[in-house]
Amino acid sequence: MNNDLNDSLNRDPNHDPNHDLNPDMNADLSRDLTPDLIPDLNRDLNADEVLAEFERYLRFERDLSPHTVRAYLSDITALLDHLRGRLDGLDISELRGWLADQHSAGKARATLARRTACVRTFTAYCHRRGWLAADPGLLLGSAKAPRPLPAVLDQEQAQTVLNAPPSTGDPKDLRDQALLELLYATGVRVGELCALDVDDVDRDRHVIRVLGKGRKERSVPFGLPALRALDRWCINGRPIWVRERSGPALFLGVRGGRIDAGTVRRVVHARLAQTEGAPDMGPHGLRHTAATHLLEGGADLRSVQELLGHASLNTTQIYTHVSIDRLRTAYRQAHPRA
Repeated sequence: MNNDLNDSLNRDPNHDPNHDLNPDMNADLSRDLTPDLIPDLNRDLNADEVLAEFERYLRFERDLSPHTVRAYLSDITALLDHLRGRLDGLDISELRGWLADQHSAGKARATLARRTACVRTFTAYCHRRGWLAADPGLLLGSAKAPRPLPAVLDQEQAQTVLNAPPSTGDPKDLRDQALLELLYATGVRVGELCALDVDDVDRDRHVIRVLGKGRKERSVPFGLPALRALDRWCINGRPIWVRERSGPALFLGVRGGRIDAGTVRRVVHARLAQTEGAPDMGPHGLRHTAATHLLEGGADLRSVQELLGHASLNTTQIYTHVSIDRLRTAYRQAHPRA
């Protein structure tokens, strides 16, 4: 077992494990639980009941996204299987053993980091409910997840991707161009793009209203190319596909329903495949690209953080590494004494 995992599984009991977590990446929620213990230690709970109660907590008290809830429930199901469905044997040695087994099975460090954060949230919740006499998660540190530099388009590639051939007026072409322009112009997440309604676009001020993680609302500006593409879609494309079931959705599928993330990913992959030398990436790659180009153009880090909706500035700082890496490459190619 490597030193990073040893450190995370054998943390000093006096160390504050909350300090190490990236709040954007692992969503460790244990710090938010209040010590309102319920004297319920003798209650005989089965695994299904524990999972159902924990799911209600994640959905309704924490208001987490469906994707995060599914990931947390999957992790806790695996933990309860390890414990044979019983909470009374849950202690720090069991937690360390479970994580060590996954490390031995070749699980990625990012997976171990997420599961560690999930377990700490779960044990804190069980302790609050009175299902555990003590919270063993407090003794468990955080496996550090690697942070590889994201693949991004250079500015010339981005222009090629967005400079599509003249549209024939087909609704699909108009929609695809509009969503590509908006993804690059704003750097929104694919889920945020799919959730946009027509009224979320302020054409006069050139901003969109975005509902991000944790239901936090933010306004994100966009430029004239995105505005023109949106106008062409909304005037000439969307009315052809709109149905009663369409509601206020800005982007639609061919059957009139709100567009889904899978469709957006296919659109992005298909357009990138037409661009020579462009890396194969999805909508999140355009988000990375937008952030990198903003910093290269002189935007300050705090502004980029606000545009992207990052809770932590540490998350945004990865894009400074991308920009510096590209600068270093250009330096080596151009400077006579590089």
